[in-house]
Amino acid sequence: MDTSKRLDLNLLLTLETLLVEQNVTRTAERLHLSQPAVSAQLSRLRDLFDDPLLVPAQRGMTPTAKALELLGPLRLALDQVRATLGEHRRFNPAKARLTVHIACTDYLQLAVVEPLAIALRKQAPGVRIALHHLDPAQLDAQMSRGDVDLALMTPEHGPASLRSRHLFDERYVLIGRRQHPQLRHSLSLAQFAALEHVVVSLSGGQFSTPVDNGLAALGYRRNVVLSAASFLFVPQLVAHSNFVALVPERLVHGRTELLKVVDCPLPVEGFPVHMLWHERNHGHEGQRWVREALVRVVSEMAIRKKARS
Repeated sequence: MDTSKRLDLNLLLTLETLLVEQNVTRTAERLHLSQPAVSAQLSRLRDLFDDPLLVPAQRGMTPTAKALELLGPLRLALDQVRATLGEHRRFNPAKARLTVHIACTDYLQLAVVEPLAIALRKQAPGVRIALHHLDPAQLDAQMSRGDVDLALMTPEHGPASLRSRHLFDERYVLIGRRQHPQLRHSLSLAQFAALEHVVVSLSGGQFSTPVDNGLAALGYRRNVVLSAASFLFVPQLVAHSNFVALVPERLVHGRTELLKVVDCPLPVEGFPVHMLWHERNHGHEGQRWVREALVRVVSEMAIRKKARS
């Protein structure tokens, strides 16, 4: 008989308790089950092992020879399962070995994952991060397969089936080199439009963004001279030229030695950043610890930013 297809861990737990108690009623009380439920499980166990396992005695039940043979290996196997579950519940970041797969844009790799990675080296040196390019269309399938554990993104682009937690609200700032001759804290729309702008087109090659639509509605046209495919390229570029660029503010946190950062004279809509994860990882203590560590990193960054303001 092939028992592997019919094996139920709860049955083995019931068998262990029955062999210890040698009484159906006491077994039911210990397992918080009804007596008929335990009797039904014993019947399944007898069929599974092709043996009575326990036979009626003057007081309770007596294990058969096969049952006594099973007790030692059964307890060893269940103790290993209990130890594994206990270790899972007692996640120790200092000793844990875990790889967390995170999908996000390049901007969030720099703004959020970099400080997270630095924090993990101090708190959880055995926890590794594997970075993936964010592909919202594939994210649900990637998380279902376990290819991605955590995504950092704007929530409206994420699958509704995933769990989500708000991390922060981002805004755009205008950056240029620190000694830029035309970049000032109080720019008119005309002065802003006349600057040499770098825009970021994640799809590649686009020279117009919603900012240009807003300017056009007010009668202005921005002087866009370069379209970049990545935000990471932009701060270094504008720090060594007369170009300017609108970028997410966290991209330049702590990186303003060569940059001047000013507010855009045109209202520019920001965006929220959430972390998203699959139900399959929700109860995993290691994954949960990493999610909470990420929240702490973001909170500490906000506190430092406020202190500098």
